[in-house]
Amino acid sequence: MERRKALGLIAATAASFTALPSFGAEAGRAAGATGQGKATAKGGYTFALDKNVKRTSVRFKSRYGIEVAADLYVPKNARGKLPALAVSGPFGAVKEQSSGLYANEFARRGYVALAFDPSFTGESGGTVRDVGSPDIYTEDFSAAVDFLGLQKIVDRERIGVQAVCGLSGMALTAAAADSRIKAVATASMYDMSRSMSRGHEDYYTREQRQKVVDHLSRQRWIDAEKGTYARLSHEVPFDENGNVAPSNRVLPKTLPADADPITKIFFDYYRTERGYHPRSINSTTAWTGTTPMSFFAFQQMTNIDMLAPRKALLVAGADAHSRYYSEDVQATAPDTVDLVIVPGADHVDLYDRKDLIPFDRLDEFFTKHLA
Repeated sequence: MERRKALGLIAATAASFTALPSFGAEAGRAAGATGQGKATAKGGYTFALDKNVKRTSVRFKSRYGIEVAADLYVPKNARGKLPALAVSGPFGAVKEQSSGLYANEFARRGYVALAFDPSFTGESGGTVRDVGSPDIYTEDFSAAVDFLGLQKIVDRERIGVQAVCGLSGMALTAAAADSRIKAVATASMYDMSRSMSRGHEDYYTREQRQKVVDHLSRQRWIDAEKGTYARLSHEVPFDENGNVAPSNRVLPKTLPADADPITKIFFDYYRTERGYHPRSINSTTAWTGTTPMSFFAFQQMTNIDMLAPRKALLVAGADAHSRYYSEDVQATAPDTVDLVIVPGADHVDLYDRKDLIPFDRLDEFFTKHLA
């Protein structure tokens, strides 16, 4: 399969869904069934809670009035006021997956860490489920800072952000606009606005971009007429005839024998016991089909210069297909943004491979810049 088509993942006939399956509803799927059992065995999480960390379920509201669901991770031996991190996971993931793993590790190292579900996803509020919004997701980070800064155990002058994959672009956008965020780090950073509006490595031609806009515009009429929201590809692929070919799933239920390497690494996390979670969009379904519209309209990184004099640290795998996003941001603001390339790591390795995630380097970065 051609690499650029593969980033739309598996093209399939469009279908309309109105609700996510309930927890455990996908028991009959061919792949990931053991993942469901593994998550359940760990209290619904894809990782084990450190024995020296306390985890508490919390809720707070954004300035849009949306209730955000999160888990607060605190060192059990906490004393005095501690530095804190708002932590987000990949685009389409939930707090029980990668963001929780990061928060757990940072809490083990002495931080107060808040892993949250973005608005409209997971256990967070929002009437329409699984609709992505770069504006509202950017706000979610600032709302998380609000919450952290009101905790007695947190030093509100030492609050940072750690983001993974697709929410990383929104984290940098939030930090540029909210100076309460004193430092920001990302892992496997994606600029979702650039990805959806221009394709991987900006491969969309002007004609293809127009076809995507026309596809999204037609879908608005379909959704309006039906009174439902179709689930379709958020990164729109093209078929061999040059037509848009959206899928009704982010990932296939079973892995095709000829699947491309990128599909394989995402499948290996989201659709197997390694990272499957029934509330994860990437594990079970697809985003609302018109999600890309707001990403065409809301370009990230526009104000990255406003981050200075604060600092950012971007971590990317040497073998990651997304590496260029981090490299491009670092090249745009070299005095503000540092880049760490992890040898032998692909994009998904930095979700949960603790032997590859440079936590010591991240800890050193936050220790210095949240001082």
